[in-house]
Amino acid sequence: MATLYVSPHPDDFRSLLALIAAEFCPSSRPKALTEDPPASLNARSRPTLVLGAGEGESVLSGSSAVSWYLALQGKRAGVDTKQQSQVWQWLSFADNELTPKVRGASKYLLEHMMRVLKVLDQALEPRTFLVGESITLADMAVATAVLLPFKYVRICCLADRTVLTNVTRWFLTCINQPQFLKVLGKVTLCEKMVPVAPKTIAAANAKTEAQLKKEAKKKEKLEKFQQKKEMEAKKKTKPPTELLMSTLFSLSPLVSDVISPLPDSYSPQYVEAAWYPWWEKQGFFKPEYGRKNISDPNPRGMFMMCIPPPNVTGSLHLGHALTNAIQDTLTRWHRMRGETTLWNPGCDHAGIATQVVVEKKLMRERGMSRHDLGRENFIQEVWKWKNEKGDRIYHQLKKLGSSLDWDRACFTMDTKLSYAVQEAFIRMHDEGVIYRSKRLVNWSCSLNSAISDIEVDKKELTGRTLLPVPGYKEKVEFGVLVSFAYKVDGSVIVATTRIETMLGDSAVAVHPTDSRYQHLKGKMVLHPFCDRKMPIVFDDFVDMSFGTGAVKITPAHDHNDYEVGERHNLAFINILDENGLLINVPPPFLGMKRFEARKAVLQALKDRGQFKEIKDNPMVVPVCSRSKDIVEPLMKPQWYVSCADMGKQAADSVREGRLKIIPDHHLKTWFNWMDNIRDWCISRQLWWGHRIPAYFVTVNDPSVKPGEDMDGHYWVSGSTEEEAREKAAKRFSVSTDKITLRQDEDVLDTWFSSGIFPFSIFGWPNETQDLNVFYPGTLLETGHDILFFWVARMVMMGLKLTGKLPFKEVYLHAVVRDAHGRKMSKSLGNVIDPLDVITGISLEGLYAQLTDSNLDPIEVEKAKQGQKSDYPNGIPECGTDALRFALCAYTSQGRDINLDVNRILGYRHFCNKLWNAVKFAMKTLGDNFVPSEKAQLCGEESVSDRWILSRLSAAVGLCDTAFKAYDFPAITTAIYNFWLYELCDVYLESVKPVFSKAEEDSTSQRQALVCRQTLYTCLEVGLRLLSPLMPFVSEELYQRLPRRRPQSDPPSITVTSYPDTEEFCWNSEEVDRDMEFIMTVVKTIRSLRADYNLTKTRADCYLQCIDSATASLVHKYSLQIQTLSYSQAIIPLTDNQPVPEGCAVAIASDRCTVNLMLKGLIDVEKEVAKLMTKKGDLEKQMEKLREKMAKGDYKEKVPVKVQEQDAEKLRQSQTELEKVKEAMDNFRKMM
Repeated sequence: MATLYVSPHPDDFRSLLALIAAEFCPSSRPKALTEDPPASLNARSRPTLVLGAGEGESVLSGSSAVSWYLALQGKRAGVDTKQQSQVWQWLSFADNELTPKVRGASKYLLEHMMRVLKVLDQALEPRTFLVGESITLADMAVATAVLLPFKYVRICCLADRTVLTNVTRWFLTCINQPQFLKVLGKVTLCEKMVPVAPKTIAAANAKTEAQLKKEAKKKEKLEKFQQKKEMEAKKKTKPPTELLMSTLFSLSPLVSDVISPLPDSYSPQYVEAAWYPWWEKQGFFKPEYGRKNISDPNPRGMFMMCIPPPNVTGSLHLGHALTNAIQDTLTRWHRMRGETTLWNPGCDHAGIATQVVVEKKLMRERGMSRHDLGRENFIQEVWKWKNEKGDRIYHQLKKLGSSLDWDRACFTMDTKLSYAVQEAFIRMHDEGVIYRSKRLVNWSCSLNSAISDIEVDKKELTGRTLLPVPGYKEKVEFGVLVSFAYKVDGSVIVATTRIETMLGDSAVAVHPTDSRYQHLKGKMVLHPFCDRKMPIVFDDFVDMSFGTGAVKITPAHDHNDYEVGERHNLAFINILDENGLLINVPPPFLGMKRFEARKAVLQALKDRGQFKEIKDNPMVVPVCSRSKDIVEPLMKPQWYVSCADMGKQAADSVREGRLKIIPDHHLKTWFNWMDNIRDWCISRQLWWGHRIPAYFVTVNDPSVKPGEDMDGHYWVSGSTEEEAREKAAKRFSVSTDKITLRQDEDVLDTWFSSGIFPFSIFGWPNETQDLNVFYPGTLLETGHDILFFWVARMVMMGLKLTGKLPFKEVYLHAVVRDAHGRKMSKSLGNVIDPLDVITGISLEGLYAQLTDSNLDPIEVEKAKQGQKSDYPNGIPECGTDALRFALCAYTSQGRDINLDVNRILGYRHFCNKLWNAVKFAMKTLGDNFVPSEKAQLCGEESVSDRWILSRLSAAVGLCDTAFKAYDFPAITTAIYNFWLYELCDVYLESVKPVFSKAEEDSTSQRQALVCRQTLYTCLEVGLRLLSPLMPFVSEELYQRLPRRRPQSDPPSITVTSYPDTEEFCWNSEEVDRDMEFIMTVVKTIRSLRADYNLTKTRADCYLQCIDSATASLVHKYSLQIQTLSYSQAIIPLTDNQPVPEGCAVAIASDRCTVNLMLKGLIDVEKEVAKLMTKKGDLEKQMEKLREKMAKGDYKEKVPVKVQEQDAEKLRQSQTELEKVKEAMDNFRKMM
């Protein structure tokens, strides 16, 4: 491994450059040391890079050499020779032009630096990055060179950055890249001049703290005096917009930047850099915002939803991103509707997952197991890890724009929630709903614990497969069916996929109607390895058609066999201990590991002549998702919740309509589970979690006989040992001093604490204000895959413990799959971190993530192939807004979402279109534009104005209906269509002539003013419609618009009202119908122009109308038709008016025929010659295709897919040929 020696000084930009470049090569990142390189290396300066043995043991010294080498490693030095030369050019610029200027602070140097930065600003005007379309060493070098001015020097303070718009935008984009953030942390830009010594920044740093404070105070006074004088001079001429922006300036460093012009191009990182902290700081996400008391009734209603608490160990995947995109969109919509809104965050302690992570960390770093530490010390280690690493997922949620009330964030192991968990257990145990029993559980030998069904991955095998198992050097064989014989009146052949379990067999079962085995009624078989006699039992569960129709029964190690054992009163022989070692079996198997016994039993059967065959068998192997161990069904004493009554209540609440499940195709699953619910095992053999508050009682009194573990009478529960002792003494009628208690070592299943999450977060069982206001909640939104594990249990426990349903509606979203419909799997390489979609990542970066994962080398290679196929150029930067919009657009109310990253990129382009539209509109509105106080019609609107306002009202109506129906694709489609196809493509184009003639006369001025008001309404309302889905770009653009009522309007779009149909009721079917007809005419003219290659030439257009009403309509919209179709003049004609010669003809509709005048505009003979050539080419192509398809062996030899492609080519060529012939005929008519 290479070693990088850097300066410890936080502002040594040369070392910072090397460190940032190193972050861009994750697979070969050098080890960084903040010390001088060894004298033997002869390296006089830092940074110095010492390459490892595999790289030739070379030494590179100096910022340029080191960073260039690292950039080459990370593929950040340019994609070709031209780009590499450009990168060198910028390295030279940073070294020669910027570096000398930032090392001093004299007036001359500051002025000179400003000139250099203006040159940089011009260079960045058309670009996002300096070279190419992504970060390169050029950006790293120049950004680190200007880092000090942006941090310390007044020339780059907020007031001066307005003239460096492009540099500021680019700089913010760079420093918010993950690699920059890792090295620099959060960079705070200079607001007041930090005292800098005339010579060097290093000299300033050498001053004492007292000196610096004194100088800063003096400087601040001088600046304040200067600013006061400047303010007084400007006060009289300050426009209203600037006053508003000054107010915003005081709210946030970023918001102040909305004073400057919009950057030329949309950059997600620039837009998303700092809005979130401002929203949070202003308290917009809190239900208290804008209210005196949350207990006061709100006529607009209340919306409360709790987050499905992510695991504290977790990091974001696209499933989280989908959940949060939907939940945040809904939350923001309800908040904008004026409802008292709370989206409550929280995190789950994730018992098994967290314990496994910390155990691995302990073993890796200290070579210790949890048993070496002891329970108390280990739990302290887990808390320490949680406090250090546990809020990572919160930061990721913030990156997604999640508008959660972070002041109410809670953790399931917090004191408040732990008390609620304890109280819930005690109440349910006292009532007899929680009881103790010995039954089969899913057992992980690696974890030494029972696990829930959701923690069992079902690995599907098609046949014989070798799988790795923890604790075994060699892989273990699965996916085979072993047949062997039990002797009885000859023999009976049985088959099993787990041959080692035959040591625990206690019967052989056959179907009662199977004629092959009727003679065995009442017979016994003899176990080959011990003297155990086992009955032949007759049971309906046996499938006569599978195998021989005879089945071995192992009641203690198989869920189906367990029930057979219960029905027939069979012996339950447990042959496995907690570690997977064999017990209760004869030698030589006693003490063997379970999968070593598998081989030994097979060999022993062969030796006895009772083995029959092994064959491939498709099967499902249960694998522990946490430890990757093979899950064993094992008999263990555990705590259970009796679910029959609670399940019935939960099912009835849906049947009776008190709880609504959306979409309703999940109802069948709900009723199937609830009506056939089994009791729930809630104990886990872990240390991390809520320890079960149950105590086993020993009574030191001869009158009371000793109890057994399975006897529930000898178990009491209590919040303290004293409380439990009192209960026990009362139960056994003895004094407390005769009671000895032993608390159960186990902890509760994580789903138990999650089941009471909707009310434990508000302080239940205590009567708190939050509990009274926010419980029951409004909605529960989650994935359909945890409908039973979480949703059902919340409903059951809510009804049981509070007597109320925890929410009124459940909305279940789909499961995210890749573009090919495959389940997300690390081994397929298709698990995508949403942050990689937001910021972009190279293919090499994706490879590096695989290398850092726990996959074995074969799986890594397979995953790399998948990534190379799906993301040959990596994943482009899409931004949070585009990702959120894409996820909502995909969320049809089905089961699965096939997510294509390219479609997300399409929505990033949509953001760019929004950006350009608002930029153009702002220019059109002008600096002095003042919007009317209310959005309303004035009666002077043009036909274009009336149409776009009608379409805006339609979009408002569609969004309102779709939000209420949870129809997210309908919302995204309505907004997308309005902005892109109606506002940008039609309205903005059609009104350009209005603004170009605005100053001609008073009528034109008035028309332009009305048009500006319409345009403003469309922008402002359109952004409000978009805000819940794309909060960042909508806020950025909204802040650029002037306000209708600057003194009273809300400061942010997030707390502005959502448009409703009462206010925007201008939808006119007549106007829409007329414009639809007009657009048909426009598209027909455009199509004709394209057919005749009239790209720049304007032509007269004669529109033959079927009646005077149509002619009148065409005349009314003639300016719009002329503008949108790029025509010279629009001349409506009625049926009896002749059409001039020399026109190309096309039918727009049954009401109108388009005649485009071509005479004099094109060289007819030349065009006919071109078409003749094209006709000949097409005929040759078609002849070749026909010859190919006519061959005798074509249908047999050519793949079906290729045959379909050939047929489609022939069809397309035929259509094109007909068009060419038609065009030739039209031209000949003109000759």
